[in-house]
Amino acid sequence: MSGKIPRAFIDDLLTRVDIVDLIDSHVPLKKTGSNYVARCPFHNEKSPSFSVSRSKQFYHCFGCGVGGNAISFVMEFNHLNFIEAIEDLAAFVGVSVPREVVLEREAVESRNLSEVYAVLQRVAAYYVEQLRSSVEGKSAVAYLKARGIGAEVASEYMLGYAPKDWQGLENQFPRQELLAAGLLVTHENGRVYDRFRERVMFPIRDKRGRVIAFGARVLDDSLPKYLNSPETEVFQKGKEVYGLSELLAKNGRPKRILLVEGYMDVIALAQAGIHYAVAALGTAASRAHLDLLFRYSSELVLCFDGDAAGRAAAWRVMDAVFLSLKEGRQVRIMLLPQGQDPDSLIRSEGAEAFVERVASAHALSEYFFQHLLTDVSNGDIEGRARLVEMAQPFINKLVEGVYREMMQAKLNALAGLKVAEVSKERPNARQNMPSSNVSGQMLGRVSSARTAVALLLQNPDLVDVLEQKKIDWQLLDFPGKSLLFTLMHKIIEGNPANTAMVLELFRESTEYPQVLALAQMDLQLPESGIRLQFIGAIDRLIEQASEKLYTELLKKNLTDLTLAEKEMLKKMRINN
Repeated sequence: MSGKIPRAFIDDLLTRVDIVDLIDSHVPLKKTGSNYVARCPFHNEKSPSFSVSRSKQFYHCFGCGVGGNAISFVMEFNHLNFIEAIEDLAAFVGVSVPREVVLEREAVESRNLSEVYAVLQRVAAYYVEQLRSSVEGKSAVAYLKARGIGAEVASEYMLGYAPKDWQGLENQFPRQELLAAGLLVTHENGRVYDRFRERVMFPIRDKRGRVIAFGARVLDDSLPKYLNSPETEVFQKGKEVYGLSELLAKNGRPKRILLVEGYMDVIALAQAGIHYAVAALGTAASRAHLDLLFRYSSELVLCFDGDAAGRAAAWRVMDAVFLSLKEGRQVRIMLLPQGQDPDSLIRSEGAEAFVERVASAHALSEYFFQHLLTDVSNGDIEGRARLVEMAQPFINKLVEGVYREMMQAKLNALAGLKVAEVSKERPNARQNMPSSNVSGQMLGRVSSARTAVALLLQNPDLVDVLEQKKIDWQLLDFPGKSLLFTLMHKIIEGNPANTAMVLELFRESTEYPQVLALAQMDLQLPESGIRLQFIGAIDRLIEQASEKLYTELLKKNLTDLTLAEKEMLKKMRINN
């Protein structure tokens, strides 16, 4: 089948495939500490040196040096090319491989993403104008007023209206850009028409504030009630949330972020003065969503409607939650009363009562075990055994640490298990943790740049450190700067959830061998020390580059310095 495999599908595939399960189906693995080991399938060896990390979704052999993600393993083990490996992995998890329509090379090369962003922004402004000034727009204004939405919030979220004209957009904007932005639909008979008509429009903006897509709602109860833009070159719904740009404009580091289910929930909460809510885009919250939000807040409250669908959605998100949790992160679950959603509840109870509900949302552990105990009873051996069968796979997804140990202890207590019985199957992570002296010796032999790149590759969520520091990269000059800079931007743009997904961002680049080697580097750091070591490495790079630049400027004659260099030298003298 011809056509390019969408990048979003490859990312989703790497999220679906558990590399431990994949490799264990080919090579029996044995758990050792937080990783799994086996004799390497790619070279002969007597003792196991082949290690697989579930948290990083990555394998590495300390004997022959091979390593990579699930795609790399299938390619190497089964001697397949990249496309064949993707198809093999898709079959492994039971999904089909989608293909993008192959466009003529000239059309692909001529499409400029900046033009796509530009047309989306212009269309958003057009919808706003239709809401404010057109005769048709009056009905949408009346609808919003009836829902309690005022002009200030409508303006802040750039709410608009799509008129019923089938060719309203094409009469004003270039067809090619509209097609690329997902704003037109091509009928099987070749006819092209506007995707959105007679709907309130909700522009979806990325964290930089650029319009990347739209959500749309009818003014009555006709179906489908909501329509969303299709995925495009600038929009992947599995990686974006509605309202994040507006939230960050109010507060770049909120105490908590509330994840709700719908556009109108976000709007209604903002109208009530609650500006820390975002919504998933017509899909279940994924690990990528949670990791994105954890960049800006350490606490997420996941809010679900008070109906059967909402409660089912709360349990479905547990996979993503347990995979995303690590030290310094907290998730709480907020289940609303029967028949209520945030929009209806805040209008009936008021903002103060709603905020109290947010503050008193269930701790994850409380919700998790309560949910399980509604399905099984721990009053007999059979029920306790079933409880362990249901809970243990989730707990195994947690990274090694105090929280995982406490969740395990809670399960053991509910199931009546003795700690010794469980510890045989679950080695203590501290037994495999290197001493601080070993860590220091290892880091002492690795440059700050290599340390920083390796840590960022292995822990992509550390990118928030670089975003917060607001580094002037033009002033920095050190070996490895280009790779660190490229890696930072790829992570910001691609939002990869783990090392495996970072590697895919480099597979076609000349830097892939270097990236692969650094991804496999064992810096022998405990989980609690990773962030501090990364911050320290970045600070050392900035300090060393600044000292080098200062020395070079001092060597020059004052008359040879540019005005910018003189200002720079003046600031450096003050700081020194």
